Amino acid sequence: MNLLALILIAIGLAMDAFAISITCGLAAQPHNKFKFLKVPLAFGGFQALMPLVGWLAGQSLQRFLANFDHWVAFGLLVFIGIRMIYEAFSKKECTNAIDPLNNHRLFGLSLATSIDALAVGITFAFLEINIVVPVIIIGVITFIISFTGIIIGKRIGHYLGKKVEVVGGIILIAIGFKILIEHLVA
Repeated sequence: MNLLALILIAIGLAMDAFAISITCGLAAQPHNKFKFLKVPLAFGGFQALMPLVGWLAGQSLQRFLANFDHWVAFGLLVFIGIRMIYEAFSKKECTNAIDPLNNHRLFGLSLATSIDALAVGITFAFLEINIVVPVIIIGVITFIISFTGIIIGKRIGHYLGKKVEVVGGIILIAIGFKILIEHLVA
């Protein structure tokens, strides 16, 4: 898988974290501006860890699924993409009464936004991709995008809304089709 595809996957995966970061920027009023680093550090860390966990699980399943791994990769990415788009339209708006910088809440948000990355890690195992570079790219891009989301949330977050997750879902679906087409044509 080339670098551009990895970057696009990382951007697609980071869209949930971006949307929640915008919400965190809207909702949180910390006294210390460095508290906002908790959000991108948590999201980036979980987004980097979960593909590794998925990759390790996928390595053990790979020999059983080798003949149709491209279909599994396609299915997972399309499913994740469709789910992201669906969730963008089905989520209720958060209120400012919720403190997103609470450690327990931030842990839950980080875990929830990184489940998709777990599935992508399984896909990477099926495609026999070395996991080190994707983990770094996914973690760093999620950190940067989440940090940007916090800033945007503080300034103009209420204008963007659900569009961010829809774009992320479309990116993942497109990459799923790309993987399927490459394997069917080869």
